[in-house]
Amino acid sequence: MNKLNRILAIILALQVALVAVIFWPRPSTSGGGGPLLPGVVPEKVVSVTIRDGSGRYVKMTRSGEGWVIPEADDYPVRENKVPPFLDKIAQVKAERLVTRTANSHRRLRVAEDDYRRLIELELDDGSVHRLYLGTSPGYNATHVRAEGQDEVYLTSALTVQDASAEARFWVETTYLEIPKDQIVAMRLENANGVIDLEKGEDGNWRLTDLAEGEEMDQQRASVLVSEVYYTTLLEPLGKEEKAEYGMDDPNALITVLTRDEEGKEKTYTLRVGARDPQDGSYVIISSESPYYVRVGEFVVKDFVEKKRSDLLKLPPTPATTPTPEVTPTP
Repeated sequence: MNKLNRILAIILALQVALVAVIFWPRPSTSGGGGPLLPGVVPEKVVSVTIRDGSGRYVKMTRSGEGWVIPEADDYPVRENKVPPFLDKIAQVKAERLVTRTANSHRRLRVAEDDYRRLIELELDDGSVHRLYLGTSPGYNATHVRAEGQDEVYLTSALTVQDASAEARFWVETTYLEIPKDQIVAMRLENANGVIDLEKGEDGNWRLTDLAEGEEMDQQRASVLVSEVYYTTLLEPLGKEEKAEYGMDDPNALITVLTRDEEGKEKTYTLRVGARDPQDGSYVIISSESPYYVRVGEFVVKDFVEKKRSDLLKLPPTPATTPTPEVTPTP
């Protein structure tokens, strides 16, 4: 190794050592290992807003003993979601110091304008506390910073996955569930016409207007009916019907009749409204809920597109008699 290479090697070693000194996690001398957000206890939090770096956010507020999404007309949040999340935040400590330099915030994704998650907590006294979640340098370790502080810490108490900015993470995603064994009839109306199905005593499905010579495709009929058993949402929208939901002229209307063991009947309806051209999702509303919600395209695609003829077996293709070859006369 010549002299120049030795000098370069020494410089490189010093740089590596300097980086290790600055960024290696170590006990905090400023935080003392206490809570990163002192004074923020779960019982005092009345509002939680979570934002991601792409502009998505979800806001949840305390309502009585539970939590709701106010921007969706107080759509209920699952009761076992927010309290454990707040407990995790309370467990974030100022003890594994990574850096004290503000210049590192963007690189670690905990800057005011560049973060993976921003958690805003409003307390019952009106104060607001903000926590930035950034990159994860390893398993069960996330960079975290409190607003107004330059110090960045590592925590294993909270991850980006714990702090979803999508409402569906926080709510019950089952929007409509119909007892499948009790369904005895289904009517589908869409731009392609009307499909009326009823269940026979043998358990098979048939069209109520099945004509002579037509034969049902039982598998296709069963698949169509099965798609109405269980409907999951992407996003709750609220109780107010808006023009852009397209419910005045829905893409599909599904009516389902059930009958229990005692002979009691119940009717369910599901209206499929406008389609979002960007992501293909649809707005729907059920007779079982006052809330409009958004669902994935795959959930209602068949209801929008199916035709009556799709549930029939095609007639066999007539066999063709081959044309005999003609030998030319010499």
